[in-house]
Amino acid sequence: MDPIVVTIPHRHGKIEATRRIKTGIEDARTRYAAEFKVAEQTWEGDRLRYRVAVLGQTVTGTVDVTDAEVRVEVVLTWLMAHLVKPAEAIVRREGEAILGGS
Repeated sequence: MDPIVVTIPHRHGKIEATRRIKTGIEDARTRYAAEFKVAEQTWEGDRLRYRVAVLGQTVTGTVDVTDAEVRVEVVLTWLMAHLVKPAEAIVRREGEAILGGS
């Protein structure tokens, strides 16, 4: 299955965008604790690699931060293929909220 790719422009610079993403992830862990669990979260420079458990499935992906945009890649399992459009909308909405004020 092809990954979902969402690109979100911002005007915060790499450091501030990364800080907002880290804060947003911690907030999401609290707000959505019943819906998903972060199993792994590893920052390698400006790239976050993650693995989360959602609906009994493992979802993986990356978040790449540049000075002008954030690129989010989400790889769903084949059992979750019907959730591509809703997942894309959620990633875009949450990403724009986290990077608000661009």
